[in-house]
Amino acid sequence: MGKIDETKTFIPVRIAVLTVSDTRSLAEDRSGDTLVARLEASGHMLADRKIVQDERDVIAAQLRDWCAQDEVDVIISTGGTGLTGRDVTVEAHRDVYEKEIEAFGTVFTMVSMKKIGTSAVQSRATGGVANGTYLFALPGSTGACKDAWDEILQWQLDYRHQPCNFVEIMPRLDEHLRRK
Repeated sequence: MGKIDETKTFIPVRIAVLTVSDTRSLAEDRSGDTLVARLEASGHMLADRKIVQDERDVIAAQLRDWCAQDEVDVIISTGGTGLTGRDVTVEAHRDVYEKEIEAFGTVFTMVSMKKIGTSAVQSRATGGVANGTYLFALPGSTGACKDAWDEILQWQLDYRHQPCNFVEIMPRLDEHLRRK
């Protein structure tokens, strides 16, 4: 297990929250509310928040739009990661990724197994990087959002977390795009 190095200064990141749903409005978006509450309680900033329908091209367009904005460091989506025909969030994320963070889905499954047993096999949570921005796709349940934040993201998005974290390598995510 990692630990927090209290000698380092916390660095807040700017996080956009995307809810994928054909039926929810902001007033009914409990999973989005859960993520916003947790990221703000951790000291991070909400960069933007939207709801889009379960349409692959619409989801990917929103992800690309946020990846192009300097004001967004991280995107967390909730919903559309299951196995049904309308669940296309994972495919939309992968349309945008330059690199996939394969271990994110694996670690999320490990966390989920402790809570929901073998039902964890039905989740296709994923993570990746595009244009210097981290992207994470979480299931649409509040429990899954809590688990992903509490067990993985709050630590990896904390610069003080040791032995390593996502924030410390953020300046180098787009180094391949810079002129040599």
